[in-house]
Parts: sequence; structure tokens; C-alpha cells
Amino acid sequence: MLELLGPVRDLLAGQQPQQQQQQQAAANRPYPLRIDNVSFRLHTQLSFALLACCAALVSAKQFFGEPIVCINHSGLETESVNIYCWIYGTFTVKRHLRGITGRQVAAPGVAQASDGDEIYQHKYYQWVCLVLLLQGLAYYVSGALWRAWEAGLMCQLSNELAGSGRISLALGPDNVWTEEVKSRVCAYFAEARLSRAHELYALRFASCELLNFLLTLGQFCLLDKFLEGRFASYGLDALSFLLSQPDASSLRQRYQPSSRVDPMARLFPKLAKCTLYTFGSTGSSQVHDALCVLSLNVVNEKVFVFVWFWMVFLFVVGSFALIYRVIVLTQRWARILLLRASTRGSLPKSLAHRLTVGSSYGEWFVLRRLSMNVSLAVYRRLLLDLAEHYEADHRTHKHIS
Repeated sequence: MLELLGPVRDLLAGQQPQQQQQQQAAANRPYPLRIDNVSFRLHTQLSFALLACCAALVSAKQFFGEPIVCINHSGLETESVNIYCWIYGTFTVKRHLRGITGRQVAAPGVAQASDGDEIYQHKYYQWVCLVLLLQGLAYYVSGALWRAWEAGLMCQLSNELAGSGRISLALGPDNVWTEEVKSRVCAYFAEARLSRAHELYALRFASCELLNFLLTLGQFCLLDKFLEGRFASYGLDALSFLLSQPDASSLRQRYQPSSRVDPMARLFPKLAKCTLYTFGSTGSSQVHDALCVLSLNVVNEKVFVFVWFWMVFLFVVGSFALIYRVIVLTQRWARILLLRASTRGSLPKSLAHRLTVGSSYGEWFVLRRLSMNVSLAVYRRLLLDLAEHYEADHRTHKHIS
């Protein structure tokens, strides 16, 4: 558990993450170590940053003022009314969502309610910041889980460690691929094959990719539940409404009744009603109406439009990532093609076929990750020596059998 919180601890302490310190201390590489792919970083890094920014934005009083300010003519203390309506929520009337603002209604959904009217209760806004922050943390945990499982393997494989690594892929002091380097590399891969360490490594990464996909799907459904079942189509509804808006430059067109309901005003009203109940001096119940300005919904409606489109984008990216993972896991031709692409086509097809046949999916996965962290010359020589090692090992087993 402490390993998952390590990057946060280092960040709060003003230090670089532990793995980044290892890689820079090892080789002072000019480019960052890559232990994942673009899809994974979109989920675990960019999503966390964007959702954290959205959470900070919706809680910034200095930009939007108090989240709720209520007006009442009953002589009640304004601060008490604000607190009551913030805690117990406000409401709008469905029948008045299509009224003309300033003539028929005070705002969309805000007018006199009668018996039998359908009422929309709004009680979610005090939880918006927390929900967005928890969503971002869920994506962060997925990335932290993979970093804990990865445990610096790519750093050990791609950098020359000061006596702490098991092998080194450096070319040696004279920039030549020595027999010592070759023997250490082949010995490491032979040891990993026996322990199936690379199989577990690849399986854990695929599990994290699946977790990212499930997180996106689950969070989308939870947001739909949180926002009264209106989030599922919120982005498309808002975009469709904005694109179909008529030109309201003339006064006549401005006061024409609309047959469509603004989905943003329906879900995030900027003006809503609140009903309070008190007892008079005689003990009889008194009803007080208040008109509440929800200034925070000016940003909430736009933030959740962005979140809707971002989650749809993540869902599409995650779907393609899972399809890709299934293809490379089950189709040998795809692994051969991608292995050759890692060397920019310089690896002969026969050699790529020999490497793919002679290695497991886990070994192929580690080799693909290595192609992103070592130079092309080192990587190509590594593949040549591994192919030769696999061929010799195959001949030995065939001779024994």
C-alpha cells in the first residue's frame, strides 16, 4: 500500500519520484523512461490531472463567489436560509422549463408550482468537488499499481546500474557488444523464462489496462446515477441544443417560446427555488419560499460537458487498447509485424519469426518495451543474439529428445 503512495509522498516533499531518480542516476538519459503506452498515460496521468483541475475549479470561490445565495421576503436570516437550502437542496418545476424567461418564468423551471407538477430536486452540488477528485484518484491508483508491480524492471534492463542490477544492456566501456554483455543478457532471459517472470509482468500490465477500461465504464455509470440519470446523454444533448439555437439578436425572436428544454438548465439550474418550513408563535406551520442563485452551476454545466466528452474519448481509446492487446496475445503474425516495426524494418522477417516462435508472449512484451528505452543499435544487436540463443537452445532440446 505504501508503494502506491510513494509518488505522492515524493511530490509533496518536493522530490522526484523514486523510479525517475533511479533512471537519471543510472544513465542520465535525455528522454523519460517508458514503462507503459499512450493509452495508459491518457488514463492514469492526464485524466488524473484534468479531473483534479476540474475539482479545484468548481471549489474556487474567488472566481465564482458563494456557491449559493438565496433571496427571501419572510424576514429570515439570509445566512441561515443559504445554509438550509445548500444542505437540503433546491428544486425546479418541469412544466416551467419551456417558459419565456422574464415573462412567464423567472428562469427555466422557476415559477409557481401547483399540485401534480413534476418537481426536479437538486441535491448533488455539495458533492461535485469530492466526486471529481475521487474519480481522478481512482485513475491515479491504477497507474500507481502498475508502477509498484513494474518495480523498475525496465530501468534495470535498459540502464547500467551501479552494481545493483542483475544485467546491463550497455555496450561496455569501449562501446562494443562484448561477449560478457551477451552472456549476461541471455542468462537473464533464460532465468526469466524458467521463473515465468515476464509472463507475470505482461499479465499485470494487461490487468491494469482492463482496470482502466472498467474504471471509465464504471465512473460513467456512477456519474449518470449521481446526476439524476441525465449524464448518459448529457454531452450530446448539450451540443445539439447549442447548435440548434436560433439567432436571438432581435427582441421578437428572444421572447419566442422554445419547444426544447436546455439540458444544462435542466441539470444545472442557475436559479432555483427552495422551500423552508418554520413554526410561528402559535405553533402553526409556516411555509417560506426562497429564490436561490446557484452561481457555481455556471462552471458545473461546462465542466461536466467536458467530462462527458473526455470519458467517451477514454472509452474509445480503452476499447481499442483492449482489442489491440487481444490481437497481439492471440495472433503470432501481429507480434512478428510489431517486432519488425520496433527495428524500423531492419530486422529480417525470418529472424523475427524465429524470435516470436522461440519466445513466449511475456518475453515478446518485454522486448517491445525495451525497444522504447534503448537505442536502435543496441536493440537490434540484442534481438540478433537472442535469436541465436533461442536457435541453439531449440537444437539442444531437439537433439536430446
